Amino acid sequence: MSDVTRGAGAVGFVLARPAWMLGVEPFHMELIAGIEGRLSGEGHSLLLHVVPDADAEIATYRRWAEGQLVDAVIVTNLGRDDRRLEVLAEIGLPTVVVGGPRRDLPFTNVWIDNAHAMRDAVAYLAGLGHRSLAQISGPSGLAHTQSRVETFRQECAERGLTGVVVESDYTEEGGARATRSLLGRAGTPSAIVYDNDVMAVAGLGVAAEMGVAVPANLSLLAWDDSTLCRLANPPLSVMSLDVHGMGALAADCVLNVLAGGPVVSHTAPQPHLVPRGSTAPPAA
Repeated sequence: MSDVTRGAGAVGFVLARPAWMLGVEPFHMELIAGIEGRLSGEGHSLLLHVVPDADAEIATYRRWAEGQLVDAVIVTNLGRDDRRLEVLAEIGLPTVVVGGPRRDLPFTNVWIDNAHAMRDAVAYLAGLGHRSLAQISGPSGLAHTQSRVETFRQECAERGLTGVVVESDYTEEGGARATRSLLGRAGTPSAIVYDNDVMAVAGLGVAAEMGVAVPANLSLLAWDDSTLCRLANPPLSVMSLDVHGMGALAADCVLNVLAGGPVVSHTAPQPHLVPRGSTAPPAA
């Protein structure tokens, strides 16, 4: 793509999260691998910066733009009214949004239909015969979390199922704590949907600790596949998303933006169900 604008030769990617989470959460490392693999073939590098919060992230964008340190940025984990988009439009930094909750964004974006995927997840568990479900979600401020939660509740209501949501934070500790709270209350669900693989693996450990057999007495379904899910005992059923491929698609979007292309919304491949040993019909 010889017509791509040449400047700093770098694309910026800021993650507002604890740095230690990159070592345990496979999602962003797979996404980064997909981005870097595609950009490096076109002579661009990925500049990764980990910061503690959104204010620090915005400050980074301003510093990068002022110093012309990057040619474009990739943004993830949108909130409902995400002020980062307003700032990026103000400073004129070319931007690609990954995982946006909707198509109508002011920047080129890679859109994921989380609502469709959650309907598939609930339909699968209901088809197995589960009537009491729970979701352990990510942070409620994230737009994709809100989309999944709203769809989970709506789908459960329309199917006449009991649906309980417990908010967590994507961490092992948070997933374990949320699972323990669900299994320690009256009306324990017969199936739990987790918003990431780390929380699901932690939940599997809590079930073993509390003597709840998986999948005989409790089914577990994780969001996003990973080695963690495949090596768990039993292996975890998942809603699988090609994260590496999504990163490569995001990189292609960046290259198109730098080549002067129009704002375009791309739909990422739909997450699909991969049933494994952690889901089964509920005990009689």
